[in-house]
Amino acid sequence: MTLAQVALRLVLCAAPLAFSCLFVIATAMESHAQKPPAVSSVSSVPQNILLRIVRAEDERRWDADLSGLLSARNAAVRARAALAAGRIGDERAVPSLVALLQQDKDNNVRAMAAFALGETELPAAGDALVAELAKRGGAERARIVEALGKIAAALPATDETRIKSFRKEIYAALEFEVARRSASDTDVILLGLTAALRARPQGVGRVITEFLTYADPRIRADAANALARLRAKDGNEQLRKLLIADPDPIVRANAARVLGATEDKDAFDSLLDRALNDTDLRVRVSAIRALAALKDPRAAKPLLKRSDAWSAESLRTVPGQANEALEIVTTIGRLLLGREDKDALAWLKRIRGGFQNSAPEVDIAFVRISPPGYLAELGNGAAARRKAQETLLLNWNAASSLAQGLGEIAALPDSMQDKAQLAEQSQEILRSMLDYRNSGIVINTLVAVHSEYAIPDVLRAFAAFKPKDLNNLLIAHLEETDVVIRATAAELLGELPPGESNTSALIKALSLAQTDKQNDAALSNLDSLGKQKIAVANEAIKTALNSSDYLVRRHAATLLKANGGGDFSARIGTVQTRNTLSDYQRAISRVGTNVRALVSTTEGSFTIELLAGDAPLTVDNFVQLAKSGYFKAITVHRVVPNFVIQDGDPRGDGNGGPGYQIRCEINEVPYERGAVGMALSGKDTGGSQWFVTHSPQPHLDGGYTVFGRVVSGMEVVDAIARGDVIRNIVITEVAPGGKAVTKRRTPKSGI
Repeated sequence: MTLAQVALRLVLCAAPLAFSCLFVIATAMESHAQKPPAVSSVSSVPQNILLRIVRAEDERRWDADLSGLLSARNAAVRARAALAAGRIGDERAVPSLVALLQQDKDNNVRAMAAFALGETELPAAGDALVAELAKRGGAERARIVEALGKIAAALPATDETRIKSFRKEIYAALEFEVARRSASDTDVILLGLTAALRARPQGVGRVITEFLTYADPRIRADAANALARLRAKDGNEQLRKLLIADPDPIVRANAARVLGATEDKDAFDSLLDRALNDTDLRVRVSAIRALAALKDPRAAKPLLKRSDAWSAESLRTVPGQANEALEIVTTIGRLLLGREDKDALAWLKRIRGGFQNSAPEVDIAFVRISPPGYLAELGNGAAARRKAQETLLLNWNAASSLAQGLGEIAALPDSMQDKAQLAEQSQEILRSMLDYRNSGIVINTLVAVHSEYAIPDVLRAFAAFKPKDLNNLLIAHLEETDVVIRATAAELLGELPPGESNTSALIKALSLAQTDKQNDAALSNLDSLGKQKIAVANEAIKTALNSSDYLVRRHAATLLKANGGGDFSARIGTVQTRNTLSDYQRAISRVGTNVRALVSTTEGSFTIELLAGDAPLTVDNFVQLAKSGYFKAITVHRVVPNFVIQDGDPRGDGNGGPGYQIRCEINEVPYERGAVGMALSGKDTGGSQWFVTHSPQPHLDGGYTVFGRVVSGMEVVDAIARGDVIRNIVITEVAPGGKAVTKRRTPKSGI
């Protein structure tokens, strides 16, 4: 770094950051262009010690045994124990982690201590990180900046002073890297960009824009990703150029995302060009989404022309076409709102069969373009109600799509002609669907159709109209046998004004929910009781402190503290884990072993390398489920092009799982293209749902467990569409010497 760059940096720094600015002078001759070395390998941790660490993590137990390992002679042990402390998140571990960051002689251990402090998301951890930032370089500095982003995002808005302080440090770190561009640190830049999109420092878009001109395409892509998530317009002029000319498809795709998020009207022609002509599907779908945000109906005709030759058959057979078609469907619906466009409606009707009438995007687009036409297809009065009930009894997926389409009528502008009449018709149909058991319709089928799986979407659609008897209807559904229906009813009750009848019903439902195998209903009831803001609701929440479910106890304690009902943190306790000693031993025995999963689907096969060293219990859970045949014939229920495919739900509606939860094993593995992660609905809620990323997703780093990466067959992952099926999974484990030690196969599905 030149003296001029040092002087520039000192001018740029605000007075409160003067101490941080001294870091520039202290490290002016130090180069951070190289990536930091990896932390000490977990393979260097003796298995008996690793077992103690993994067990403590699984139980979410911070004690003297684990604390003592932070002073072990083996640096790998100290690093691994520090990671465990971060994963557990006990505030008592913060002083020990801070001491490790300040005093440990191993820079990799210090970097891990910083990462772990970020994982705790605790205010005291943030204060300590700020104090150390000015003294650190390389991997430690990068991890400190990353950690400050996590903590700032987790702090309550009332902690305004801290939030501002952490934001300033993140801003300054990025500004510093811009000032020393010729010797900048790639890791600080990348982790700093992610920290910025989490913490949202005021005006940071100006600094992030500088990284759009860097030679490294990953830096350009991540800078655009951050600008998109911040909805910052600062770099739009440069992004319009990158959209057309950048050789990297992820940069082009992310440029399209920013231009859409900021509704850049000047980018219309370029976005339309990329939507129609880019050779990369990820760029096309991002441009199509951006056109929806611009709301310029001129894009509709060219998009329809591009897809005019697509048929129900080609949607099933041409790789990627179904995914692109659904993006066009959604955009067409937004661009042609209320226009009764005959060409668009004809196209929607033609391709609907390619999705087996089970794509809610098609129903929603149809409603947006022609609400009367959508309802006319169902018929009038009793005929429409009967058709809806038959759909529910025969195909819950189609019924769910129908419900979402009807619910969209509630969201139409009040100025739309005949909206009141359309809303009344929709409510009658939805009400009949909720009463499907009393329809008297006999379905001649031997296949279990799981009609109840559609009811949560029917309830949400019906609630969107805010009918006068909504309270009573939701209370009635608190007594359903399906746990997801009860969870949905409780959630929707919580969105209504508090009242005595609601509170009483939720208290009764909570008692029932605490006997469920799944905790969905219990957690939803707790949330809604928390919104009642009265003493009797708090007393009911306290009963959940006795639950055998760690997540239920933790959530109850959090709600009580937020509502002024007392601090019951001591009642959270540890996890009553389902794992035994042999389970832990089996899981850690894979460390250093090549573990792979060959996933066969209706689109082809791809291979996942499972990362047993980074997430041993998550890998073991996946292996054991695969070995048992759990994933056989499960449908891929979620696909978001240029984001993820998601599988592992036996229900197929996104709400299913194995009936238990596993703990998160957050690690430093980034969400690159092909990363395999554990899906969550909150911390420690993983089970069997997993996903694969189509492209780098840095905002997921440090928030979702990475437990594998696709090493071959990414073209198959790219081609998978919602509704494709996992045929079977083969698990192979090979020892370091190359000898296969196990081979586990799921039974063939026969599909």
